[in-house]
Amino acid sequence: MKLLSIAHQADAGPGVFAEEIAARGHVLDSWLVPEQPEAPAGPGGYDAAMVFGGSMNVDEEDKYPWLAPEKWAIAELLEGGTPLLGVCLGTQLLAEAAGGSAGRASEPEIGWHQVELTPEGAADPLLAPLAPAFEAFQWHSYEAAPPRDAVTLARSPVCPQAYRIGDHAWGIQFHAEVSAADAEHWIDDYRSDSDAVKIGVDPDRLREETREKIAAWNQLGRDLCGRFLDAVSG
Repeated sequence: MKLLSIAHQADAGPGVFAEEIAARGHVLDSWLVPEQPEAPAGPGGYDAAMVFGGSMNVDEEDKYPWLAPEKWAIAELLEGGTPLLGVCLGTQLLAEAAGGSAGRASEPEIGWHQVELTPEGAADPLLAPLAPAFEAFQWHSYEAAPPRDAVTLARSPVCPQAYRIGDHAWGIQFHAEVSAADAEHWIDDYRSDSDAVKIGVDPDRLREETREKIAAWNQLGRDLCGRFLDAVSG
């Protein structure tokens, strides 16, 4: 299969998802949206696409003018039936492209937070093995409000954490894809995120906790990506 990685900055790409894709012998093209006007093979040239995170926010189109055409491209993929997986900012962009919305959450979730699956999530092909609950690495201040016809698969006390649109598009708010190196970089650079500073992130404590948990978390991420690939090929 040929897949597309839609990324917004170099340290927030496919991470361990790329490892699983390569291990299965698939091809992964990279579209770094701020630097490329369109995907290498055009939006319709892929068997599936994944949309990742970034430090920008979904409503900052004036500051990041490439956000608007990216939303159109995601809508085109969705309408064309291309399987999609959105992560963090990607799940917010997917929600907007599908007719939902996204905006600031009641509070940031940065670090390790509990996520609970809904009954629908416990039966979902991607999330079922995570039932009834799991601890997730998160880094976001915004949330996605999925469209009305979407199925909510998981929640935290703050916001929806996963949803499915039809049978071929998923959004997850948590960072299942993040590599150990990228997580370390985000923590080292936490002061660039005003919300992280505002809520008093302790970088030393978060770094220590992340080093203890990241290996198991990366395996969870590779497995989740594998189930997405199975759903695409199936």
